[in-house]
Amino acid sequence: MREKIARHDMPCQDPVTRARNFEEVALGYSEETAIAEAKRCLQCKKSLCVTGCPVEVQIPEFIRRIAEGDFAAAGEVLKQKNSLPAVCGRVCPQESQCESKCVLGIKDEPVAIGRLERFAADYQLARGKSKVTIPAPSGKRIAIIGGGPAGLTCAGDLAKSGHAVTVFEALHVAGGVLMYGIPQFRLPKEVVQSEIENLRDMGVEIKVDYVVGKITSVDELMATGYDAVFLGTGAGLPNFMGIPGENLNGVYSANEFLTRTNLMKAYRFPDYATPVKVGKRVAVLGAGNVAMDSARTSLRLGAEEVYIVYRRSRTEMPARHEEVEHAEEEGVQLMLLTNPTRISGDERSWVHSMTCLCHELGEPDESGRRSPVAIPGSEFELAVDTVIVAIGQGPNPLVTKSTPGLELNKRGNIIVDQETMETSKPGVFAGGDIVTGAATVILAMGAGKKAAAAINDYLKNK
Repeated sequence: MREKIARHDMPCQDPVTRARNFEEVALGYSEETAIAEAKRCLQCKKSLCVTGCPVEVQIPEFIRRIAEGDFAAAGEVLKQKNSLPAVCGRVCPQESQCESKCVLGIKDEPVAIGRLERFAADYQLARGKSKVTIPAPSGKRIAIIGGGPAGLTCAGDLAKSGHAVTVFEALHVAGGVLMYGIPQFRLPKEVVQSEIENLRDMGVEIKVDYVVGKITSVDELMATGYDAVFLGTGAGLPNFMGIPGENLNGVYSANEFLTRTNLMKAYRFPDYATPVKVGKRVAVLGAGNVAMDSARTSLRLGAEEVYIVYRRSRTEMPARHEEVEHAEEEGVQLMLLTNPTRISGDERSWVHSMTCLCHELGEPDESGRRSPVAIPGSEFELAVDTVIVAIGQGPNPLVTKSTPGLELNKRGNIIVDQETMETSKPGVFAGGDIVTGAATVILAMGAGKKAAAAINDYLKNK
């Protein structure tokens, strides 16, 4: 009988210490721990875990290489399917994807696939760049609009086919949400940029500070000789509650708050003169991963009390369980079954309090979640200095409004053929949050990969 081996925990910084620094929380497996965890894998003949991976990484194979101690080979296996493995090993919700399919998880804990992916990818990054084989040029040119996870994945796969790929990124650094949305303590910027450098080594050209929709248009790019275009501009338009007081100073969208902290390096103040004022008490509205990132960032910027204000219960919280646990360990307080109705400010129009109502759960709504119902007479005031609204984002409209012929849904997302990812405009493909609405990094990468395969077929037929 096979010996039962417990899943190996990920070592982390002490919660009290890490709550006041921006160094990476999870410290990664040692070589010994990685080998021991890899040996838990059953090496199933029918690899269900692969079916749970949006980019189809050959999971048993890379884990087998780790178990054998051949870490470099494990990294090469990852790179065959995944252009950003060090990123995915840190931020993908493996517990609801590949690990949820792990046979070992039926009676035991699943193999820690994500932690092993991070280990193998970090091993490779730490030892320099792997050898890149660049295929013969195809003579085809593709424009990628948006340098986030969907666009970068699409670019990498197309470069492997020999196409000349140019990524147009609106901000001054490529990476999209990987750079401006996810905090340094969860995904170090140097890891993202190392992965992007690998794409450059494959021949991908990246143009930053280039706003398609302002500097040029999709039609103009195609007129200058691009054979196909991929739109991966994401969901960068923040949603708000629509309650009084949201225009006060001290109210941020999570998008603005995290972008200021990440891209402007506010976390390195005073080295960078871009502080973000949070005050002593911060309320974050929402309970997804972005809300957790905003709350944990607030602590590190000096807040003394940070609240997650959410109108449903803990069961309905959309954030990863690991992120919620880390937030609570660091001191973030959950105010569940609570909904704000008004934000109030002083004579300088700066936030000083928020009016809230207590709720209870009623019948399920259209999504299947139980709808919150306000409890009459439960209104109370919460003293706060800052409010961060993290209730989701809509599609970036800049490119879609400047591209005639694109069919959009009522939310402004691009409608695509689900098999080919092609839009209603011939030669123009799209994927990621601009199509699905705000979702996970790995789903955006899966869409970019699917689009790259479809673009290859399109170019052959063209």
